[in-house]
Amino acid sequence: MNSLFAGFAKLMWGPWLLILLLGTGVWLSICLRGIQIRNLTYAFRLTFSKERGGEGDISHFGSLMTALAATVGMGNIAGVSTAVVLGGPGAIFWMWITGLVGMATKYSEGFLAVKYRYVNEYGEISGGPMYYLEHGLGQKWLGSCFAIFGALAAFGIGNMIQSNTTARALSVTLGTSNFLVGVVLALLTGMVVIGGIKRIADVASYFVPIMVLIYFIGATIVILNNLSHLGSGIILIFEHAFTGTAATGGFVGATLAQTIRFGVARGLFSNESGMGSAPIVAAAARTNHPGKQALVSMTGTFLDTLIICSLTALALSSSGVWISGETGVALTIQAFSSGLPGQWGNIIVSSSAVTFGFSSILAWEYYGEKCFEYLFKEKWIGLYRYAWVLFVFMGALFELEIVWNISDAMNALMAVPNLIGLLLLSKILTRETQAFKEGINKGTINKFD
Repeated sequence: MNSLFAGFAKLMWGPWLLILLLGTGVWLSICLRGIQIRNLTYAFRLTFSKERGGEGDISHFGSLMTALAATVGMGNIAGVSTAVVLGGPGAIFWMWITGLVGMATKYSEGFLAVKYRYVNEYGEISGGPMYYLEHGLGQKWLGSCFAIFGALAAFGIGNMIQSNTTARALSVTLGTSNFLVGVVLALLTGMVVIGGIKRIADVASYFVPIMVLIYFIGATIVILNNLSHLGSGIILIFEHAFTGTAATGGFVGATLAQTIRFGVARGLFSNESGMGSAPIVAAAARTNHPGKQALVSMTGTFLDTLIICSLTALALSSSGVWISGETGVALTIQAFSSGLPGQWGNIIVSSSAVTFGFSSILAWEYYGEKCFEYLFKEKWIGLYRYAWVLFVFMGALFELEIVWNISDAMNALMAVPNLIGLLLLSKILTRETQAFKEGINKGTINKFD
């Protein structure tokens, strides 16, 4: 079974899917006339504005922080270092390109999620790809496919994998038992997710800025301590983006194809643009127009890939540790340790891995819950939440390679119906985005409330 899913995951995450994900972002960027560049400042101002009109369960800021809780994680710590090890420093350039076009994808997902959302029988907002596939595209079977894949992926990548990674990190740094970590994680998770999206968003709104700020400060200090090598580190990224990288030190070398492949793959893994997860929480935002929340949603990709991933990348390239032969979290720890005194590098990276993991558990519970609700209706949501808490505990105890492989496969399968929806609804998206911008310019739509 493990070999079967491993082979299937490898097939699904082949070049064809990366091209489809990146190509969709390019197409939407063209259709929307580079909205991610022209409206970025307005998007950030919207993020911190208070929406007084419209339906919704949480604020713009709460929605963004919940989405970031899911995306800011091991992709920013281990994913970036793996991209550099396998593709050379030039992979970072392609990660940036992926983030840039991914912002248009994330905008589109957010717009459609709000446009086609609805209020369930408990008075809560429900939305996401399954709803715009059914009500926008008229293909309920595609919506059901997405919901099945999303619900299964959530228990893997958003639950058991996160709790297992957290347990291992604490075991290495503090020597705690996996059983104890599992109990504590399950209790903390239960205290939050039983309260639904409002409590998840409240926790994320306080938790995410703090954890990102700590990582930001640590990475910035590392870069400043290697400031004399920063220029050469940046030059490496651009030089190797179009040539590949020759073997040097512990680095075995990479072709141009590898550079592009791993930069794109790790960028998409980090920001999840096109995967269809983030629009589920975007639909819950309190807003009076889909365009406003769509702009807020796209700032998540900017912060995740173009800011946080870039900090990790510059720490790696400026410190020179990328040729040491290490990989993953160990390489990031080595880079931070080179610029921070004592054990602070290890402490910051390890604690970030733990906090990022816990925040992902909270956000992915909501993603999986809404997929489950689409399939089985609202009355079973309580059962789903208790099952989620149980699997958090189990994930801390058992490291199951098959869970990784099933999750990888389900993530890829989530993307396919979502991308079909985005491409086929791009005409509607383009027309209504233009109307939104004209309404803002004419004053018929208020910019902030």
